[in-house]
Amino acid sequence: MGTAHVYRRDHVNTDEIIPARYLNTDDQADLAKHCLEDLDPDFVNKVKPGDAIVAGEDFGCGSSREHAVWAIRGAGIQTVIAKSFARIFYRNAINCGFYIIESSDAVERISDGDELEIDYKAGLIRNKTTGRNIRFSPLPDFARQIVQDGGLLNHILKKSKHSLKKES
Repeated sequence: MGTAHVYRRDHVNTDEIIPARYLNTDDQADLAKHCLEDLDPDFVNKVKPGDAIVAGEDFGCGSSREHAVWAIRGAGIQTVIAKSFARIFYRNAINCGFYIIESSDAVERISDGDELEIDYKAGLIRNKTTGRNIRFSPLPDFARQIVQDGGLLNHILKKSKHSLKKES
Protein backbone atom coordinates (compact mmCIF):
# COMPACT_ATOMS: atom_id res chain seq x y z
CA MET A 1 0.00 0.00 0.00
CA GLY A 2 1.22 3.48 -0.82
CA THR A 3 0.22 7.11 -1.10
CA ALA A 4 -0.92 8.73 -4.35
CA HIS A 5 0.95 11.76 -5.66
CA VAL A 6 -1.48 13.25 -8.17
CA TYR A 7 -0.52 15.62 -10.99
CA ARG A 8 -3.72 16.57 -12.78
CA ARG A 9 -2.14 17.45 -16.07
CA ASP A 10 -1.29 15.87 -19.38
CA HIS A 11 2.09 15.56 -21.11
CA VAL A 12 4.42 15.23 -18.11
CA ASN A 13 7.61 14.85 -20.12
CA THR A 14 10.85 13.03 -19.46
CA ASP A 15 12.70 16.30 -18.90
CA GLU A 16 10.28 17.09 -16.06
CA ILE A 17 10.67 13.55 -14.68
CA ILE A 18 14.48 13.81 -14.67
CA PRO A 19 15.98 17.03 -16.07
CA ALA A 20 18.70 16.57 -18.70
CA ARG A 21 21.26 18.29 -16.46
CA TYR A 22 21.31 15.13 -14.30
CA LEU A 23 21.81 12.58 -17.08
CA ASN A 24 25.51 12.20 -16.27
CA THR A 25 24.80 9.11 -14.16
CA ASP A 26 22.81 5.91 -14.36
CA ASP A 27 22.74 5.45 -10.58
CA GLN A 28 19.08 5.25 -9.53
CA ALA A 29 19.73 6.68 -6.07
CA ASP A 30 21.45 9.75 -7.56
CA LEU A 31 18.72 10.20 -10.16
CA ALA A 32 16.01 9.80 -7.52
CA LYS A 33 17.27 12.90 -5.69
CA HIS A 34 16.11 14.97 -8.66
CA CYS A 35 12.96 13.10 -9.66
CA LEU A 36 10.21 15.53 -10.71
CA GLU A 37 12.10 18.49 -9.19
CA ASP A 38 11.12 20.91 -11.97
CA LEU A 39 7.45 19.89 -11.71
CA ASP A 40 7.26 19.50 -7.92
CA PRO A 41 10.39 20.69 -6.06
CA ASP A 42 9.22 18.99 -2.83
CA PHE A 43 8.44 15.61 -4.42
CA VAL A 44 11.51 13.76 -3.14
CA ASN A 45 10.76 14.93 0.41
CA LYS A 46 7.16 13.66 0.24
CA VAL A 47 7.59 10.30 -1.47
CA LYS A 48 7.95 7.04 0.43
CA PRO A 49 8.67 3.53 -0.87
CA GLY A 50 5.53 1.99 -2.31
CA ASP A 51 3.90 5.27 -3.34
CA ALA A 52 2.33 5.90 -6.75
CA ILE A 53 2.34 8.78 -9.21
CA VAL A 54 -1.01 9.53 -10.85
CA ALA A 55 -1.16 11.73 -13.96
CA GLY A 56 -3.10 12.52 -17.11
CA GLU A 57 -2.49 11.62 -20.73
CA ASP A 58 0.80 11.04 -22.54
CA PHE A 59 2.93 10.58 -19.41
CA GLY A 60 6.63 10.29 -20.25
CA CYS A 61 6.51 12.07 -23.58
CA GLY A 62 9.59 13.79 -24.97
CA SER A 63 13.07 12.35 -25.15
CA SER A 64 13.58 8.63 -24.93
CA ARG A 65 15.51 8.02 -21.75
CA GLU A 66 15.56 5.07 -19.41
CA HIS A 67 16.79 7.57 -16.81
CA ALA A 68 13.18 8.72 -16.34
CA VAL A 69 12.12 5.23 -15.28
CA TRP A 70 15.25 4.81 -13.15
CA ALA A 71 14.62 8.13 -11.33
CA ILE A 72 11.01 7.20 -10.56
CA ARG A 73 11.91 3.69 -9.41
CA GLY A 74 14.90 4.98 -7.46
CA ALA A 75 12.58 7.35 -5.58
CA GLY A 76 10.68 4.28 -4.34
CA ILE A 77 7.61 4.70 -6.53
CA GLN A 78 5.88 1.33 -7.06
CA THR A 79 3.96 2.42 -10.17
CA VAL A 80 2.77 5.28 -12.31
CA ILE A 81 -0.94 5.39 -13.06
CA ALA A 82 -1.85 7.55 -16.05
CA LYS A 83 -4.62 7.97 -18.59
CA SER A 84 -2.04 7.07 -21.23
CA PHE A 85 1.71 6.84 -21.70
CA ALA A 86 4.03 7.95 -24.44
CA ARG A 87 4.84 4.71 -26.24
CA ILE A 88 8.60 4.99 -25.71
CA PHE A 89 8.15 5.54 -21.95
CA TYR A 90 5.70 2.62 -21.81
CA ARG A 91 8.22 0.32 -23.46
CA ASN A 92 11.16 1.64 -21.42
CA ALA A 93 9.19 0.99 -18.21
CA ILE A 94 8.57 -2.65 -19.13
CA ASN A 95 12.14 -3.11 -20.39
CA CYS A 96 13.43 -1.72 -17.07
CA GLY A 97 11.15 -3.99 -15.02
CA PHE A 98 8.77 -1.25 -13.86
CA TYR A 99 5.01 -1.88 -13.82
CA ILE A 100 2.84 0.96 -15.13
CA ILE A 101 -0.94 1.23 -15.22
CA GLU A 102 -3.11 2.83 -17.88
CA SER A 103 -6.49 3.90 -16.54
CA SER A 104 -8.72 6.48 -18.18
CA ASP A 105 -10.68 7.25 -15.01
CA ALA A 106 -8.08 6.89 -12.24
CA VAL A 107 -7.08 10.56 -12.34
CA GLU A 108 -10.66 11.59 -11.56
CA ARG A 109 -11.10 8.93 -8.87
CA ILE A 110 -7.83 9.34 -6.97
CA SER A 111 -6.87 12.42 -4.99
CA ASP A 112 -3.49 13.53 -3.77
CA GLY A 113 -2.70 11.73 -0.53
CA ASP A 114 -5.15 8.83 -1.05
CA GLU A 115 -3.88 5.44 0.12
CA LEU A 116 -3.84 2.88 -2.67
CA GLU A 117 -3.53 -0.88 -2.78
CA ILE A 118 -2.92 -2.45 -6.17
CA ASP A 119 -3.55 -5.97 -7.41
CA TYR A 120 -1.58 -6.01 -10.66
CA LYS A 121 -2.69 -9.44 -11.83
CA ALA A 122 -6.40 -8.82 -11.19
CA GLY A 123 -6.24 -5.29 -12.60
CA LEU A 124 -7.63 -3.60 -9.51
CA ILE A 125 -6.70 -0.42 -7.64
CA ARG A 126 -8.29 -0.21 -4.22
CA ASN A 127 -8.55 3.36 -3.01
CA LYS A 128 -8.46 2.73 0.74
CA THR A 129 -9.19 6.40 1.49
CA THR A 130 -12.47 6.57 -0.46
CA GLY A 131 -13.41 2.89 -0.48
CA ARG A 132 -13.63 2.95 -4.30
CA ASN A 133 -12.25 0.28 -6.58
CA ILE A 134 -10.85 1.17 -9.98
CA ARG A 135 -10.42 -1.49 -12.62
CA PHE A 136 -7.66 -1.44 -15.23
CA SER A 137 -6.46 -3.78 -17.94
CA PRO A 138 -3.42 -5.61 -16.56
CA LEU A 139 -0.28 -5.82 -18.64
CA PRO A 140 -0.28 -8.78 -21.02
CA ASP A 141 1.30 -11.92 -19.55
CA PHE A 142 4.52 -11.57 -21.57
CA ALA A 143 5.03 -7.97 -20.39
CA ARG A 144 4.16 -8.84 -16.78
CA GLN A 145 6.74 -11.65 -16.94
CA ILE A 146 9.41 -9.21 -18.17
CA VAL A 147 8.59 -6.89 -15.26
CA GLN A 148 8.61 -9.77 -12.75
CA ASP A 149 11.99 -10.92 -14.08
CA GLY A 150 13.42 -7.46 -13.39
CA GLY A 151 13.44 -6.16 -16.95
CA LEU A 152 14.10 -7.29 -20.48
CA LEU A 153 17.80 -8.11 -20.02
CA ASN A 154 17.13 -10.26 -16.95
CA HIS A 155 14.19 -11.88 -18.76
CA ILE A 156 16.40 -12.81 -21.72
CA LEU A 157 19.11 -14.16 -19.42
CA LYS A 158 16.55 -16.20 -17.51
CA LYS A 159 15.10 -17.62 -20.74
CA SER A 160 18.54 -18.47 -22.12
CA LYS A 161 19.58 -20.23 -18.88
CA HIS A 162 16.33 -22.17 -19.00
CA SER A 163 16.98 -23.13 -22.64
CA LEU A 164 20.54 -24.23 -21.82
CA LYS A 165 19.27 -26.46 -19.01
CA LYS A 166 16.78 -28.08 -21.38
CA GLU A 167 19.54 -28.78 -23.91
CA SER A 168 21.89 -30.43 -21.38
